[in-house]
Amino acid sequence: MEKIIQDLSGIEVSSMDLDAAISFQPFINRLRDRIRNEQTAKKTLYEQVLATYETYNLSQEGIPLTDIDKYEALLDLMYACLSPAMTNERELAWAMNMPFQPIIFYGTTLFYELMRNRRDDHDIYVTTKNADDYQHNRLKSLYSFVLQKLYNFQAPTQLPDVHAGINLATGLLQYYAMQINMDYIEVTAKGPLPELDFSELYMRMSEGEGYDILLEMLPLSLFKIRGICILNLTDVTAEKAIDNIERIRLNRTPDKEEENYRYVIKSLKTLVKNNQIEFDLFPFVRVNNEPVYGYVNGGTGILSEVWGEGRVSPEEFRRQAKGYFSNPNFFFSPDIFSEKQQQQDHLDHFRKLGVRSLALMPVFHNRTPVGVLAIHTWENASFDEKVIVLLQPAMAAIGRLLQIYIDEFNYEIEGIIKEKFTSIQPAVQWKFNEVAWQYLHDKKRHLADNEFNIHFDNVYPLYGAVDIRNSTIERNKAIVADLDAHLSLLGGTLNTLQERYPSSLLEEMIYKCCKWQEILGSDQLYANDEDKLNGFLRKETTPFLSHLAVRHPESKPLVDEYLKVLETFNNSTTGEKYSLEVSMQLINEAVNEYFEIEKIQLQSLYPCYFEKFRTDGVEYDAYIGQSIAPQHPFDHFHLKNLRLWQLSSMAAIARITHALLPNMPKVLHTTQLIFVHNHTIDISFRADERRFDVEGAYNIRYQMIKKRIDKVRVKDTEERLTQPDKIVLIYFDEKDVDDYLPFIEYLQEKDTLCRDLEYLLLEDLQGLSGLKALRVGVVYESSLND
Repeated sequence: MEKIIQDLSGIEVSSMDLDAAISFQPFINRLRDRIRNEQTAKKTLYEQVLATYETYNLSQEGIPLTDIDKYEALLDLMYACLSPAMTNERELAWAMNMPFQPIIFYGTTLFYELMRNRRDDHDIYVTTKNADDYQHNRLKSLYSFVLQKLYNFQAPTQLPDVHAGINLATGLLQYYAMQINMDYIEVTAKGPLPELDFSELYMRMSEGEGYDILLEMLPLSLFKIRGICILNLTDVTAEKAIDNIERIRLNRTPDKEEENYRYVIKSLKTLVKNNQIEFDLFPFVRVNNEPVYGYVNGGTGILSEVWGEGRVSPEEFRRQAKGYFSNPNFFFSPDIFSEKQQQQDHLDHFRKLGVRSLALMPVFHNRTPVGVLAIHTWENASFDEKVIVLLQPAMAAIGRLLQIYIDEFNYEIEGIIKEKFTSIQPAVQWKFNEVAWQYLHDKKRHLADNEFNIHFDNVYPLYGAVDIRNSTIERNKAIVADLDAHLSLLGGTLNTLQERYPSSLLEEMIYKCCKWQEILGSDQLYANDEDKLNGFLRKETTPFLSHLAVRHPESKPLVDEYLKVLETFNNSTTGEKYSLEVSMQLINEAVNEYFEIEKIQLQSLYPCYFEKFRTDGVEYDAYIGQSIAPQHPFDHFHLKNLRLWQLSSMAAIARITHALLPNMPKVLHTTQLIFVHNHTIDISFRADERRFDVEGAYNIRYQMIKKRIDKVRVKDTEERLTQPDKIVLIYFDEKDVDDYLPFIEYLQEKDTLCRDLEYLLLEDLQGLSGLKALRVGVVYESSLND
């Protein structure tokens, strides 16, 4: 035992105006009660202890802290009576302190050691208290005691304080709950006690309030407190380590994966009380119910090293993971380098990484495997099966943590699908949430199923199209050029073979080859002609030439050279068509990337729905209006902002695609078109197509116009309205473009658009007449530099 006066607070706290002192009298009174009622052999012990206390003629007014060392024998006797009889003092964290003061003066060696080695920093398990917190907790403890003793009122229960101490043997933290025993403290009032409203007091104290009010109603100077407080520290390291894993699960944020797992590993090391044991968590994630790689290391990362994509192909990982999780087995070896383990090939890579002791524990959640926990040491350390036993209480918490990771992985996949492949965008998500909830509500109440009805009324539509000029013509020309080149090679090959190995079949094939060349040269290649020609090349000539090479081995080099060219042609990695596809892909990727970035910026102007889709170029539909964002007041200037963006974005895209020209194997130009519809329409979500479409006869006409105007001509001419290096705006009424004209002038002043604005009338289309257009050129950086 140690008799050292020590302040436990660790911080400077203000003193309380409290008449409190050390006294043995409450303990003596308790001894007398026990002697009267005790029937066992303890009665003799208590009588001897009481006799010793009575020889000291103790003062009723208390003992000064500075004189406590004079009463060492009495302190020893009190410890003997209150501690478990057969417990070693080195195993018990027990101490005495002054009533409601953070000062101990007598205790076990273990208690003092823990206090000397404790941590007061912001460890994840322990909430650090400042001076105000400490003072508030003292008041809570004091008034709870006073109210219970003098008013028989039970205040809301306080959780015990948790203290962290360094284990000198392992260097790891250990955690102890402080239990405070006030059975040997007495309080008396120095005057009349005021009446209290206990119903209101309990409510306020439950909320952590009320103690400051009690300072006024029940001032501390009203009380006299005497006795000794008993402190017990209970090891709660295991409970705190598991609580920490649960806390991380509940409070984790996906963007702090590494930090989250670092705390989990720290907790597991604390649980097994060994800093040399390492851990790794490997969650079991699936896509379409097939195992796939995860992308977060939960510890040392050895399982990712052994099973990850750097070493195992996706197919092999899938096979191994399905095999393991169909029958998940526990594995443990204290030394994987031992002669017994050397024969197990699956441990080879663990050995290469320097692992010595290894345990692989399948982790479950609701009886479903969710991952693997690896426990291991490096070559200079080892562990035995006792460590596995220590981990068992944490396995359920680890399972719940891995399930959260799996859920987040699945949500992330769903989010990507929702963003990239469906029409459910953030601006309209709220409407889908409402309808989904109503559907779920009706289903749970067994009500009749209602069709999903998601619609937005009175929204302004905005349509734009970036088209690759003459893409169909250019594609046909490229196909003809490639086929003609191939037929020329085939014809040359067949003629050479006919000279060396004349046959009627070769002569017929030469004839067909010439006829196909005539068709290509006449520009009369119909839609199904390409398939017929490819059939001739692959199903007639190729088998025959292969047969000929077998019959006449000396012809094989010539035939092989032709077949090699044919294979390249079939794989579409050379030729005019390939060059065209590469150029088109360059344009579409650049335009798509631009719109992907811009659609995020659009939401900052006003929540709107924006959907783009691929044709030979890229088209988009945008809808804006009050019904899409009921919480955001809609004004006409929001629509004007979007229209300015339309013009600016089309100019930007024209510049982007123009800058790509030097990189294109086949030079292609883009045209930019905007259709102006100055009236609101209604749209609804079509579940079958997973996209929004217009509603009603009038609104359908808007959709019909969009599909017919891409190749419209200027009235009384053969000139196509859309032209490279130009932006066109198609409209019906002069008022429709009132918003756009100032924007055009503004962009001309900024040298974004040319000063060549044209007002044009357009040809009548089927069911459409009176169309008009504005056409204006785009200024490129090169022309500015000139």
